[in-house]
Amino acid sequence: MRKLTSSHTLLLLLLLLFVPILVSAECTCSKETQHHDKVKVLKFKLVAISSILIASVLGVSLPMLGKKIPTLRPENDIFFMIKAFAAGVILATGFIHILPEAFDSLTSPCLSQTPWGNFPFTGFIAMLSAIGTMMIDTFATSYYRRSHFTKALPVKEDEEMHGVHEGHVHVHTHATHGHAHGSSAILPEDSASSFELIRHRVISQVLELGIVVHSVIIGISLGASQSPRTIKPLVAALTFHQFFEGMGLGGCISQAKFKSRAIATMVLFFSLTTPIGIGVGMGISNIYNESSPTALIVEGVFNSASAGILIYMSLVDLLAADFMNPRMQGNLRIQLGANISLLLGSGCMSLLAKWA
Repeated sequence: MRKLTSSHTLLLLLLLLFVPILVSAECTCSKETQHHDKVKVLKFKLVAISSILIASVLGVSLPMLGKKIPTLRPENDIFFMIKAFAAGVILATGFIHILPEAFDSLTSPCLSQTPWGNFPFTGFIAMLSAIGTMMIDTFATSYYRRSHFTKALPVKEDEEMHGVHEGHVHVHTHATHGHAHGSSAILPEDSASSFELIRHRVISQVLELGIVVHSVIIGISLGASQSPRTIKPLVAALTFHQFFEGMGLGGCISQAKFKSRAIATMVLFFSLTTPIGIGVGMGISNIYNESSPTALIVEGVFNSASAGILIYMSLVDLLAADFMNPRMQGNLRIQLGANISLLLGSGCMSLLAKWA
């Protein structure tokens, strides 16, 4: 009888321990029913929209002021340091901000064990996203390169055929080689600069895609939240977040040398995505449940894909391209400055994870 009573007591104690855990786990999967100050929440959201919009415009526009501020031009040494800082920000965004959020979403107890608990989907999707980014990067670059030189080839041939008796033109354009070499001496230099321009354009567009995907998601999450305690620290953190990310994107856009209309479109597209996401979140806040399986899966998948894009772009297209640049390799001062800037950028963005 004592044994039975002891076992019952032990079972009762276990139930008392596990029931609150089960109840709390169940509560996390249901929509919040607490009453919040709607006026205060709305005020914070409007402040978030305005501050994030201003920070995004300033951040993405700052590197493009090189046309008016000689210090910020791409050919100057300090531009390597600015790009390294911005690349560190983007790298930390992928590793510290987005990837952990994706893990939390796709490993949530609100999702069924099969298949979400039986396979590491977050890392798998991030890996596929990075591979897909590399494929898009290479295919787009080769396509634009082929189309560019297919159009340029007849012009070069025509110039070479008609330029035999016009040596003075070739001497003027490439005087160090004289007229005997003609346009054949110009072509390698011209093709190299055209290839670099194409690379910068592809990089800027793919990078913006990865940033925009994440910006929309965090905008919707903030807009749908009804807790002032959650929104208040997010406003400051996301403002700095968008400013630093904008610097990274702006550096790539400035090197791509787009036309004014294309630059304005990319700046507006980046600057408006998070505020629009906040507006969408505000509109669906009454029906949106961030703990529902559908919301968790969508957020987890998109965050994983966005993390893969940003990690690949920051390491391969931004850092590796600049750190292996012959100009940086031959200048120890630029190398040290770029490495310190990289650590500062990644450190500052990692610190923001404490609040966002």
